Amino acid sequence: MVSFAILALSIAPLAFAQSNEKVLGVYIFHRHGDRTAKSTPPANLTALGYEEVFTSGSYYRNRYIASNAAYKINGINSNLVKQSQIAVSAPDDTVLQNSAIGFLQGLYPPVGDSISTETLRNGTGVTSPMQGYQLIPVNSVMSGSGSEDNGWLQSASGCGQAVASSNEYFYSQEYMDLLASTQSLYDTIAPVVNRTFTGSQVSFKNAYTIYDLINVATIHNASITDADALTPEVLYQLRTLADTHEWGLAYNASNDARAVTGMTLGGEIMDFLNSTLSSQGKQKLNIQFGAYGTFASFFGLAQLPAANAEFKGIADYASSMTFELFTNTSSVTAATYSTPEDLYVRFLWHNGTASNISEPTAYALFGSGQTVLPWSDFTAGMGNFSITSTEQWCGVCRNTTGTCAAHQPAASSGSQSSAVGQSNGNGMSPAVNGVIGAMITLAVVLGVLGLAMLVGGYRLVSKKRMARSTNVGGAEEVKGA
Repeated sequence: MVSFAILALSIAPLAFAQSNEKVLGVYIFHRHGDRTAKSTPPANLTALGYEEVFTSGSYYRNRYIASNAAYKINGINSNLVKQSQIAVSAPDDTVLQNSAIGFLQGLYPPVGDSISTETLRNGTGVTSPMQGYQLIPVNSVMSGSGSEDNGWLQSASGCGQAVASSNEYFYSQEYMDLLASTQSLYDTIAPVVNRTFTGSQVSFKNAYTIYDLINVATIHNASITDADALTPEVLYQLRTLADTHEWGLAYNASNDARAVTGMTLGGEIMDFLNSTLSSQGKQKLNIQFGAYGTFASFFGLAQLPAANAEFKGIADYASSMTFELFTNTSSVTAATYSTPEDLYVRFLWHNGTASNISEPTAYALFGSGQTVLPWSDFTAGMGNFSITSTEQWCGVCRNTTGTCAAHQPAASSGSQSSAVGQSNGNGMSPAVNGVIGAMITLAVVLGVLGLAMLVGGYRLVSKKRMARSTNVGGAEEVKGA
């Protein structure tokens, strides 16, 4: 999708020579590989997608794990994986889970029969299948994204305030203007997608799913219908409109709740890097697979568009962002992990599949202008938005049931919760605000419905009448249902 090859002028050179660095821990957040279209579920990882994530895994092996790796993680096993050193996770989604497995095949390839053969007590020799294929568990997580079959992944986050905030985008002036001004463009490509989308659906409202369908077709379908309509200029417009649409849903500077997936990811990154330090390097590598929406939310929170405006674009298949925790001391000892002034973090990003001929680039976080941050500056910047506890998440989301019930203030105490995001400045409790918000939302929905019925001639039909109509002469079409 959006190319990140052009470096921003604000990118600074590395502060330390690579030969002086000792990498202590690495966190990688990775997008899945090429897949089938969202609008024709179920989405599945393609052979191309499998190759993309495998190539990326092989690159990161060469960077962090191989015996001759340029940035080898201190003490990590090069050939046989040591499970305690690595943690891998992905949402319970076929595309993301399979992408993680493909990536791991490149990260820790089969070790061969000579290493994977063992002898039993009775003298029988047993050889591991598939030339010593290494089994690395992929844990299922709720954060990061929902199913790839969802048009927009934020709806699966379980965060009420995030969903409400994202929906506000559809009432913004920016959205309304683009909906009107781009309709003629979408009308021209309607014949291309008319087997999947109805005429009324072909508009900026469905900018991403329309682009996704066309993008998949341009990769895999040699005989795409009405290809003459898909000129390079049209494809570029569809892509940039999809970028704008998804950015509007993922991040808003005046309403951080919209970026709750990025906040949660920030907390997970900090939790792992702190664990690397507290365990004195026993936890070395954490890899999480997730969706483009989480990338966008994190980019906005970390002010990455200040380093390159193209961070507002949708992350391409197999994209990855990496956080390297390292020291510039000549040797690593137990004291190294408890000496903050000797610790640094570097953020790297690659749009699309990373490889030896197309490597990640370092960018400045938090508008700092520095591609290498002292540990204290990094933790301060991440602390401005990261969610590190269930109580914080409940506060930002204003959720009050389930696991969040335990974090609500006692009704009789009159005290206010200290959870991040609970305060709203109007003096009312989250529960009261939730009721008011629900009533306002209902009023808006009813108002829109009433307007649609008035203008479009829609009507409501009772279930009994529908049943009678069906029994007499077939199903009756009910407009607006």
